[in-house]
Amino acid sequence: MHQSIEIDEKIFQDAVRFYGTVFSLPPLASKIYSYLLFDYEKVGITFDEFVEVLSASKSSVSTSISLLLNAQLIVDHNKMDERKRYFFINDEYKKIRFEKIVQKMQDELKLLDDLNNFKTSKDDGYNERIEVYKALLNKNIENIQESLNKL
Repeated sequence: MHQSIEIDEKIFQDAVRFYGTVFSLPPLASKIYSYLLFDYEKVGITFDEFVEVLSASKSSVSTSISLLLNAQLIVDHNKMDERKRYFFINDEYKKIRFEKIVQKMQDELKLLDDLNNFKTSKDDGYNERIEVYKALLNKNIENIQESLNKL
């Protein structure tokens, strides 16, 4: 088996489970993503290497790679004078992922405000809990955005 990178089987299996769950990935896509995590030198992994190393069909690998590319989890590049595509973890994805989280929290804040403005009864206990929740959302948005600026 030709492998351009060295992997640790236990860490690999843990990563497959974790990222499969976190990103809602099918098993092969999760394996491809997890395999790429071990490409510390950023040499890139070819389509053929995935087929060989993961013992998967070309069509399955192709489908999984398309899914990962569409989800922006990975990127591909062609090296000069080569037709082969090389795949890499998308280093921007961490930023993209947290920007999406911030957007969801902002959307929820707007929805809570809309619901509150529509509501006719004034239940102070409910309003108090909602205000505490909104403060929590705002604090998390602030913290994430502060950290994103450092990425």
